[in-house]
Amino acid sequence: MSSRCDSRSWIGTIVAIVFVGPLFAQTVFADDKADADLRQQARELFPPLPKDASTNERPITPERVRLGRMLFFDSRISVDGSTSCSRCHLPSFYGTDALTQSIAVGNKRAPRNAPTVFYTALQVSQHWDGRFVDVEDQARKALTGPGFGNADEQSVEKRLEAIGGYPAAFREAFPGDQKPVSAQNLALAIGAFERTLIVPSRFDEYLAGKTDALSSDERAGLRLFIEKDCVQCHKGAGVGGTGYRKFGVFSDYRAATGTKNPDKGRFEVTKKSADVDKFKIPGLRDVAVTPPYFHDGSVNRLNDAVKVMGKVQLDVDLADVEVNAIVAFLNSLTGPIPADYERVPRLPAGGFVPSTPAH
Repeated sequence: MSSRCDSRSWIGTIVAIVFVGPLFAQTVFADDKADADLRQQARELFPPLPKDASTNERPITPERVRLGRMLFFDSRISVDGSTSCSRCHLPSFYGTDALTQSIAVGNKRAPRNAPTVFYTALQVSQHWDGRFVDVEDQARKALTGPGFGNADEQSVEKRLEAIGGYPAAFREAFPGDQKPVSAQNLALAIGAFERTLIVPSRFDEYLAGKTDALSSDERAGLRLFIEKDCVQCHKGAGVGGTGYRKFGVFSDYRAATGTKNPDKGRFEVTKKSADVDKFKIPGLRDVAVTPPYFHDGSVNRLNDAVKVMGKVQLDVDLADVEVNAIVAFLNSLTGPIPADYERVPRLPAGGFVPSTPAH
């Protein structure tokens, strides 16, 4: 009896190997091919991250980056000594301030939410309405522009020259300049630092060929992200930031988000009717850790933001399971905080020098 049972067992095993084995192999092969196809699609949409965002016009040197890092965290160069670039872009909040609307010089509330400074140098322009050409333009005008820093450039330069350590640092960063301490060079140095704030995430490992860098849920979310045509706007190395788009293509974004801060977007810069409600397409790297969302910070949860985007941009009512999958993918875009950003630098010694003599 025992030997008969054993023989039946062996027969069953052979049948399983003969008939089930090939089916299993075909399934595995199909899954592998689907993953390979997905990764190839993703590679075509999302080119590799550069090691930095330097250009021929905006070169990076260690001396400029070192100076720019100090200036980025130094509030003494602002008109009232209260505000540095880092006030709106804190290391603890992944390069944001986690506020609905940022707080500017003089404790004035800014009109919009501050996006992360990470990866921003890869984008087509700076600020939600694209009013600044690049990070250097933004750094200079955030300090001196009306409605922003409100500081005159000569006062800024005097404050820098009065702080021990800065004149020498400027000479090292800009050798050969007849006037190394200048507002223009300040902007170039801060821009050089910001152009280094690029750190790969697990998604980049996946694009490079490591399939298991993303979980099955994250890969499913990536597939949906592509199939639902989110990539119509959110593509490129920064997963967005490559152009402008009307917020509310199919329906009014204000009703969807419940915003308390109506905003006409790029129209405020160009005054063209075609630019009403157009905003720079945000990059989605680190999006999972940089709430609140949208230019007005009107949405706190990423799931809700994804649902809003599906409705007003694509005219799609995303099911919760689809939203969860897309959010899972978006989590894979979170990279580590750049080491030189997480550690605040030691700044040159010196007190704040007011713009005008105190009375």
